[in-house]
Amino acid sequence: MNTRDWPIRAKLTALVVGPVTGLLALWIFATTLTFGPALDLLAARTLLYDLGRPGESVVAELQRERRLSVVQLAGDTALPALAEQRTRTDQAVAELRRRVDGEKLRDAADDLLDTRLDQLVSALDALPAGRGFIDSRKVDRAGAVGLYSGMIGSAFQAFSGMATLPDAELNREALALTGLGRSRELLGQADALLAGAVTAGRYAEGEQEQLVRTIENQRFLAENAVADLPPAERAGYQRLTEGEGFVRLRALQDTLVRARDLPAGFDVRAWETSYASVSQGLRDFELRGADTLAERSVPMAIRILVRLAAAGVLGLLAIVVCVLVALRVGRSLDRRLTGVRTAALEMAEHRLPDVVARLRRGEEVDVAREAPELDHGGDEIGQVGRAFNEVRRTAVQAAVDEVTLRRGLNEVFLNIARRSQGLVHRQLALLDRLERRTEDPDELAGLFQVDHLATRLRRHAEDLVILAGAAPGRGWRNPVAAVDVVRGAISEVESYDRVDVGEVQPAGVLGRAVGDVIHLLAELIENATVFSPPGTRVDVTGRSVPGGYTIEITDRGLGMSPTALAEANRKLSRAPEFDPADSARLGHFVVARLAARHGVRVELRPAVPGGTTAVVLVPSDLITDEPALGPAADGAAGPDDRWMAKVTRLATVPRTRPARPGRDRPESAVLPLPAGRTSSVETPADGDGLPRRVRRRGPVARPRPVAVDNPAYRTPEEARRAMSALQAGTARGRRDGARRAAEPSPPEPPAAPDHRTATERDA
Repeated sequence: MNTRDWPIRAKLTALVVGPVTGLLALWIFATTLTFGPALDLLAARTLLYDLGRPGESVVAELQRERRLSVVQLAGDTALPALAEQRTRTDQAVAELRRRVDGEKLRDAADDLLDTRLDQLVSALDALPAGRGFIDSRKVDRAGAVGLYSGMIGSAFQAFSGMATLPDAELNREALALTGLGRSRELLGQADALLAGAVTAGRYAEGEQEQLVRTIENQRFLAENAVADLPPAERAGYQRLTEGEGFVRLRALQDTLVRARDLPAGFDVRAWETSYASVSQGLRDFELRGADTLAERSVPMAIRILVRLAAAGVLGLLAIVVCVLVALRVGRSLDRRLTGVRTAALEMAEHRLPDVVARLRRGEEVDVAREAPELDHGGDEIGQVGRAFNEVRRTAVQAAVDEVTLRRGLNEVFLNIARRSQGLVHRQLALLDRLERRTEDPDELAGLFQVDHLATRLRRHAEDLVILAGAAPGRGWRNPVAAVDVVRGAISEVESYDRVDVGEVQPAGVLGRAVGDVIHLLAELIENATVFSPPGTRVDVTGRSVPGGYTIEITDRGLGMSPTALAEANRKLSRAPEFDPADSARLGHFVVARLAARHGVRVELRPAVPGGTTAVVLVPSDLITDEPALGPAADGAAGPDDRWMAKVTRLATVPRTRPARPGRDRPESAVLPLPAGRTSSVETPADGDGLPRRVRRRGPVARPRPVAVDNPAYRTPEEARRAMSALQAGTARGRRDGARRAAEPSPPEPPAAPDHRTATERDA
């Protein structure tokens, strides 16, 4: 039986119930063992008066009827005295039967005595049949003696069954009185045998030997029985045997034992007188002994009951005290342990999460108030309570320290990201100026690559801003076409040349969400390129759906398992807290944060026949009509238009839509050049009025240096100097940027389109 998961109350109850149950069982067992003998002692009086006295009367009447039956069988005529004796015997037997059938005697008798009472009743049932045999002279004198002696022997067996008292001395005395009764019965058998022989004038065959054995057995039983009597009773029996009648009867017995035949001139009258006197004396002695035995058993039983009552009351009182103490201690332990458990659960499930949530919201938390001191006593439970108090205080303090550390870490992320963003923006501005001044196609291509790397670097810097919980600084004032948003996202991906823009239905994205949507799509497109084979393509499409605008990004990779797909969708469906241990899925975290900021829904689905499709649903409140293509209303391109033209120059695929008047790409967008010439021109691309640089190859190509990235080993001193120089340069850059922002800058004139022919430019 596993009790490890039992509640504390159940364990304490089991701990208490076991010993108390054992003590109660022991008390009941001891009480039963003591109470049973006391009841037996009290039942001794019942046995004596309901079995001993009626049984002794039946024995006496059967002995008289036996003598008269033997005399009648020895003579020739029926004896009237026998009929009268049979009547008295029947009355005694009827009284005994009434007592034996009563509940009082049966309740006081044990199993052995019950069995012997049944045997006695069965023996008495044979009395009428035996009388018939005697009256019809179908039995001889020896048979008649055996018939009555058997019934009398059953009575003495029942008397022996009464000697089951709990006191050994009382049992020994009861058995001694029963032995004297048996010796008196043998004396009666000898009297019956002698009466028959005297009446017939001689012994029948074997009667003399039977008479001698009976006399000898009678003396032997009497001698053994007297030896077990108490000294006072033994002295009384000794005085009885010294009487005149007992001495005369013994002398007559000696005469009968010595003579082989019936002695001539035997004094029958002296025998009868002596026998009657001795038999009555022995009977009175037995009855007095039985009465004395019964009277002695009652006080002994009372003493036993008194001791039993005292022991029972004390034992019951001890059990009650044990139960009360166990209940009180168990209730106290349960209450205190439950208090510790409640405090622990309340701290773990409510207070500590609430403290962490408040700390993350920026609220101040008092550790002493949130983890108050709880008093659980001075014992082991109190020590556990005090240890738990320390654990609670340490947990709250650790939560405060952790949130403070995370807040500081976010500030570090944000500071580094802002610095990096400033540098990247300056770098992009510098690259833009260099690109406008450079005419050499190879150098321009290199500047484009550096520009692309800087654009990706800006996105990674924005990742740090998002990790810090802040919003990126990029934003648009005007809506941007969905196709340009997709192109802007592709331009921020390393493997942009593997991305195919399919059908993108006309729509516009509000300016306040353009930067975040571009960043979100760039993260998903980059995941699609990274987690698919290099030779495969990534398809991007967009269409309007009820409730918003859907952009689908499909790769042809190995795909994701259903479990991984469900876990990724679970993370993308909400904005989780940043976990540094889960850096392998950093893109999912950034996407979830960006999507939660604008209510965008992102879901990953299995692609057919293979790969993964990322479905981005931009809500309808961020979608508007597609903005008009071409220059601004004032004839000059705004900053947003110039930036969008710049970030989309890597994906020069025109918008896939039917041609509309005024928005078709002019034929002059691509100028033909003679073979073998190379030129870089700015032409209107896609009819949007913004210049695009188109690289042309000539006959002579400059050798392009191969950049080898061999990281050099730096000593700690060199690294420290480099970091110090970086920090000083960052500080100078911030100061210069602040000074330039304070000074008004002249507007940059729009670049005039070059309408010269290729021959003129080559000249």
